[in-house]
Amino acid sequence: MRYLVYILKRLVALIPVLIGISLIVFFLIRLIPGDPAATLLGSHATPETVHELRTQLGLTQPVWRQYLTFLGHLLHGNLGYSYVYSSSVVDLITTSLPVTIWLLVSGTVFTLLIAVPLAVLAAARRNGVADNVIRAVPVIGLGLPSFWLGIILILIFGLKLHWFPVAGYGNSLPEHLRGIVLPGITVALALSPILIRSLRASMIEVLSSDYIVTAHSKGISTSRVVLGHALRNAAVSSVTVLGVNIAYLTGTTLVVERVFSLPGIGQQMINSILGRDFPTVQGITLTFAIMVVIVNLLTDLTHAALDPRVKLS
Repeated sequence: MRYLVYILKRLVALIPVLIGISLIVFFLIRLIPGDPAATLLGSHATPETVHELRTQLGLTQPVWRQYLTFLGHLLHGNLGYSYVYSSSVVDLITTSLPVTIWLLVSGTVFTLLIAVPLAVLAAARRNGVADNVIRAVPVIGLGLPSFWLGIILILIFGLKLHWFPVAGYGNSLPEHLRGIVLPGITVALALSPILIRSLRASMIEVLSSDYIVTAHSKGISTSRVVLGHALRNAAVSSVTVLGVNIAYLTGTTLVVERVFSLPGIGQQMINSILGRDFPTVQGITLTFAIMVVIVNLLTDLTHAALDPRVKLS
């Protein structure tokens, strides 16, 4: 019951956050140089035609009135109508959002597959050769931009080895699975160094605890002590680190989707900014904000599930 109450409180707290984000985005996007009507009509449009289209789009009204109209539509679940795609923003988002979620999920899975074994091995072989090599990974990985990593993966596994497609998402589930591997690994390579460093430090602290020494004295095998006792307790703090960085990497998906030509909302966002498509940019920004809040909420719930001492309030 307390989980349900906590989730409801977090969802209610989301309302002022979304209003604040919508306010900032609404006014900031109007500072971008360029007129949406002139962009849509092209360079041969007459001033009268541009003015007529601006009137139809409601852009001749005062900005504060445009914002109140936007808020009124938002209360009814209407994010507006795209200037560029001739479709409702809700339809555009519902079409492209699954691709972005799929990218974040695959990136998180690859991150765990890469980071957890390396962090556990480094902690178990502290100051050894393996530890020194693994400790160098975060230093190198944190300095590499995601778009560069993506291009390198495309060159090696797409163009050279032909293991995975270099771009696109495919039309069937097997094609989706193959198409998401390289983008997911790109996200994971950006996130893994942070998790390796955090989990290794937590594991070293836990492995020096008295109950771990007691477990060893009882004759319990090292693998069982490390995986069965130490890893769960060490993961408590690292879950928070992982959740915060996944929320941060939600913005990175814009770059990754662009590199791999994935039809997600990140790609949609960039195209909309270039086309001065105000309603779509506003709708996608709010969607990103909701995704960040949901990731943070799931992080808190996971943290509480791993550590009973944590109180949800």
